[in-house]
Amino acid sequence: MSHRDLSDLELRALAFVDERELVRDLVNLIAIPSVSGSDAESDVQHVLAKQLTELDLDTDLWSLDLPRLTSDPAFPGWEATRSEAWGLVASSGEGEPELVLQGHVDVVPSGDLGQWRTDPFTATVDGRDVRGRGTCDMKAGVVANLAAVRAIRSSGIQLSKPYAVQLVVGEEDGGLGAFATLDRGHRGKACIITEPTSGTITTANAGALTFELRVPGVASHGSTSYAGVSALEKFLPLHAALAALEERRNRDVHPLMAEYPVAYPLSIGKVSCGDWASSVPDLLVAEGRYGVALGEDPAAARTELEEAIADAAAADPWLRDHAPTVAWTGGQFASGEYAQADRALYDLVAAAHADVTQGPRPRERGAPYGSDLRLYAGAGMPTLHYGPGDVRLAHGPEEAVPVDELVAVTESLVLALLRTCR
Repeated sequence: MSHRDLSDLELRALAFVDERELVRDLVNLIAIPSVSGSDAESDVQHVLAKQLTELDLDTDLWSLDLPRLTSDPAFPGWEATRSEAWGLVASSGEGEPELVLQGHVDVVPSGDLGQWRTDPFTATVDGRDVRGRGTCDMKAGVVANLAAVRAIRSSGIQLSKPYAVQLVVGEEDGGLGAFATLDRGHRGKACIITEPTSGTITTANAGALTFELRVPGVASHGSTSYAGVSALEKFLPLHAALAALEERRNRDVHPLMAEYPVAYPLSIGKVSCGDWASSVPDLLVAEGRYGVALGEDPAAARTELEEAIADAAAADPWLRDHAPTVAWTGGQFASGEYAQADRALYDLVAAAHADVTQGPRPRERGAPYGSDLRLYAGAGMPTLHYGPGDVRLAHGPEEAVPVDELVAVTESLVLALLRTCR
């Protein structure tokens, strides 16, 4: 990749970004099946801690105090309970880091293996793409963070101001790792989270609340179904009310979210109903995900959904006297937004990307999913997303990341570090 108008020092550091090394490291990282809550989620932190220590960074690898963290009123919730979890932060020197490179190491389960071309945890190189679970969400971003630091260290360039790499668990199910990292006192003056952004810069993200809806019925023999009350049938008007709620909440959205067909989705991801084919089901349990608008108080969002369910139940003679219940379970992501009054970090990343790609500055947008951005921004750190890959491929059987994007992001991070910490 050719670079124009870069300083000799920048060109020297970029010369140590090795595409083959990047692909090798990503393939090796994918082979650790670090699904949220699994033993491998802890294993991968120890593997990465070794790599960070080899870069001669001051490494803090610690066992999270789960009972204390989960009992904190501010705990963001989780869906995969854990008996252990590890935090990992590596710093280049003493003092508050000028710049933090952050990434999460956990991935979602692989799902139906029949939909995958190959073993999801055996990464394959397909042309100019690397395929496998976690390639874009977000082990490519983790690899880019480490590779950017490695390039600067290998070049022999001494940076006078400190920086840090923060690698966290539990992002996929609430933000345990980021919450624990901030709780431990690790901070920074600015933070880049290398989530997949497809050549754009994400400066805001919507929230997402996990909920459980329980709908009662009355069991009877299927041959006399008229003697019972089907919880499945009683769920239908509630489902329609949720669809109407989603439509109302997406009529007028923040400009950063305007490109999405649905900026704040409300979806049912899991339904359990009945226990026998020839019995009328007496209980339906639906679990879903509820989008929170930018700047919206999650408590207000919860109230709106609860009221929508209550209003729909009041219109049904059975549900009026046998009210469905809503519980807020699992991850509870508030929305998050970059501090718009301070554009320095955005300008830094945008300029670095344009210099590396020899193209225009990347456009700014929001993201419709929850992330650690809101925890870092809430702690007073200007934070944005910039990383390799297309989030539309995340969590699916075609998850992949372009090698060219992985290289470009790594080079942009090298420039960001140099320009911030010299």
